[in-house]
Amino acid sequence: MAGCGLLDRDDPPPPPDPLQPLIDGALALAARYRAAIGADPTLTARLTPIADAHHAHATELAAAIGVALPSPSPVASTTAPAGDAATVLAELRAAEERARAEAATFCAQAPADRAALVGSIAAARATHAEVLR
Repeated sequence: MAGCGLLDRDDPPPPPDPLQPLIDGALALAARYRAAIGADPTLTARLTPIADAHHAHATELAAAIGVALPSPSPVASTTAPAGDAATVLAELRAAEERARAEAATFCAQAPADRAALVGSIAAARATHAEVLR
């Protein structure tokens, strides 16, 4: 009976997958774009494809690590960028450039089976930054 305690121990959960921050970042960027569109509907045509791309990236990354994406919250928790359209686009461009750098850093350290996916996301983010110029 004294040995039964070995079976009852609580093992710590495994650490999160290194791709999880990229998933979270892609979802945050998509939400930021949606908030910008909500604040200035004149940007809809320009920003919707980028928001959709970020959501698609999150979906692919989640599939790669075998997790489900969180359900979108009914109340948007992302604050819309403030200012005129030029200021909003500049803020989004800066966010894209930071996100591209993050993805590029991960790509350089990633195993081969993940490097291609993350590299393509880094390239897409670089393209998004250019489109926002």
